[in-house]
Amino acid sequence: MLIKLFWIVPVASILALLFAWFFFWQVMKESEGTDLMKKIASHVRKGAMAYLKQQYKVVGIFFLVLTILFAILAYGFNLQNTWVPFAFLTGGFFSGLAGFFGMKTATYASARTANAAKESLNRGLRVAFRSGAVMGLVVVGLGLLDISLWFIILNQFIEMEQTQKMMIITTTMLTFGMGASTQALFARVGGGIFTKAADVGADLVGKVEAGIPEDDPRNPATIADNVGDNVGDVAGMGADLYESYCGSILATAALGSAAFMSNEVEQFKAILAPMLIAAVGIVLSILGIFLVKTKEGATQRNLLKSLARGVNSSSILIIVFAFLILQLLKIGEPVSFLGMNLYSLGIFGAIVVGLIVGIVIGKSTEFFTSEEYRPTRKIAESSDTGPATVIISGIGVGMTSTVIPVLAIVTGIIFAFLFSSGFDFSNMGEGLYGIGIAAVGMLSTLGITLATDAYGPIADNAGGNAEMSELGPEVRKRTDALDSLGNTTAATGKGFAIGSAALTALALLASYIEELKIGIKRLFEKSGWTEYIFPDHTSITSPEELDHIPLGEYMNYFEVHLMNPKVLVGIFIGAMMAFMFSGLTMNAVGRAAARMVEEVRRQFKEIKGILEGKAEPDYARCVAISTKGAQLEMILPSLLAIAIPILVGLIFGVAGTIGLLIGGLSSGFVLAIFMANAGGAWDNAKKFIEKGNLGGKGSDAHKAAVIGDTVGDPFKDTSGPSLNILIKLMSMVSIVMAGVTVAIHLL
Repeated sequence: MLIKLFWIVPVASILALLFAWFFFWQVMKESEGTDLMKKIASHVRKGAMAYLKQQYKVVGIFFLVLTILFAILAYGFNLQNTWVPFAFLTGGFFSGLAGFFGMKTATYASARTANAAKESLNRGLRVAFRSGAVMGLVVVGLGLLDISLWFIILNQFIEMEQTQKMMIITTTMLTFGMGASTQALFARVGGGIFTKAADVGADLVGKVEAGIPEDDPRNPATIADNVGDNVGDVAGMGADLYESYCGSILATAALGSAAFMSNEVEQFKAILAPMLIAAVGIVLSILGIFLVKTKEGATQRNLLKSLARGVNSSSILIIVFAFLILQLLKIGEPVSFLGMNLYSLGIFGAIVVGLIVGIVIGKSTEFFTSEEYRPTRKIAESSDTGPATVIISGIGVGMTSTVIPVLAIVTGIIFAFLFSSGFDFSNMGEGLYGIGIAAVGMLSTLGITLATDAYGPIADNAGGNAEMSELGPEVRKRTDALDSLGNTTAATGKGFAIGSAALTALALLASYIEELKIGIKRLFEKSGWTEYIFPDHTSITSPEELDHIPLGEYMNYFEVHLMNPKVLVGIFIGAMMAFMFSGLTMNAVGRAAARMVEEVRRQFKEIKGILEGKAEPDYARCVAISTKGAQLEMILPSLLAIAIPILVGLIFGVAGTIGLLIGGLSSGFVLAIFMANAGGAWDNAKKFIEKGNLGGKGSDAHKAAVIGDTVGDPFKDTSGPSLNILIKLMSMVSIVMAGVTVAIHLL
């Protein structure tokens, strides 16, 4: 029966891809509008595809080099599983494919959304949201399809005792997450640098210096800005959440395999549970997508409620269906309640905790970044005294906004662990499984959650198309309403992505220990070792001994405690990584934006008649500058994110690596929340003034708010979101290199 239940997973993934195609087909049936609207959309589409083509060339070289390295380690030195090079490639390929399909849809949808807004606000919302749904469903569909295919392949080809076989399968599958993480980092960092270089250049020269509106066709950087929305916020976000989605499912499966290893039936149930919950989440996400609609003249709160209706319906239903799945699987011993035997109530509690944490982080982000609430309005009011107070106020809001998400994650970790472990801190295996399943719960309805996020840049581009096509004020009012909603959903999506990254990274950290065990076993079985000596001088002489060592005992064997300087060194390096990475990406945006500013100024000066609307700017030149800048600038941060965990493992061993992951996770999570929320609040404070408040567009207050927004752009769209991937990628690199770390380390 359990094998039959497994087939629900690939069927659900195919269902997601079919509905993604259906929504894409629906969007493509809509008209793109006037010839000018089609021309503008074509410029954006060509620029986005040209960028993606160039990025995939660079990423392809990195993947080739890393695949060769993994092949040498696996086949030359027997320090890795022989499936790792192939798993790594498929993870990157599917992640890139998800970003490609999502961005292709988004670039076709913007003009269609603007044209649909001519008819009604609801029609515009439906086109934009269904386009975002393509991204959401492609991510979950390809993610579960990749997981299903690897499970089927490995189950077919690996031959050994059943419980050991499941351990090898789940830990091997975990390594394809590194491919997804690497691709996601390039997509996020490169896309973030591209979009913000164009955005900052367009704002500083267009709005502040030339005094022309946002998305004005006279601004040479405006097409590059619209291209950037797609490569950064659609392809980048899609790859980011693809990685979190797969990582949470795979880490939980690996933890379940280890926690229930004494019973092969219970073990398989624990592996199957996160996959089935994700599969049912796909169906419920599709249902939620159909519930999103609004009425004409809707306010910002009405629009938020329209999206919330779909998201909340899916979230409530997943609680019900997760309970039913767990009763069907019957993991563990039953508890009698009202004459009924109920199973897995602790695991169910952990799933609910994950969902609640996701909702709390989303609502907190909305409160601190939406113009409907006090924090953002306070930033807008500070613009009366100039840009300095806008920046100070925004930084203050960003810092205080970290409190609720951190408390939510901390509370979630404790309760997920306690519920799943039966309130027994010594039951570490099942407790850590609970943390993993909480991450799965948070991401179970990613299909619709990501749709609300991908909707944002589509609505933004639709507003830009309406502005450049000079559509009527009523249409512009509708696209502005959709755009403003998109800014809030994008900020909420970033908070959700960061929260899910934190829980996923913690589950990956726990999975790292399981990879170490597999690595030591490989030294015995493949490299001919007859004894392994741990750092505390405990020794074992056979791989079978590893299965009888409690999880917590490994911490003693590897000397992972705060009195060990190697752990402390790792924590400091991990904390430093978050700030260094942010600094590198911020400076990269600054340099690329400076080149964009110079180009826009040059065109205003040398191409006569641009500002009078008599000559067309050279849009392609600005797209090329952003593309080249992004490709060059993303290489160093990405290299460091991969190289540092490897070097720390080779020098400081397991203790230093765990310290690195703890330091990177704790500092990276808080810093990412701060940057995303500060940037979102600055952006919406500017938009609040542009609606006619505090002097409106062109006023001194507006100019001050534009400067605040310009500072916030790389905060919320480059450095902040990239940190999610950094903390997961460091965990993934450590997991993939675990076999090397246990065999070779300097100290």
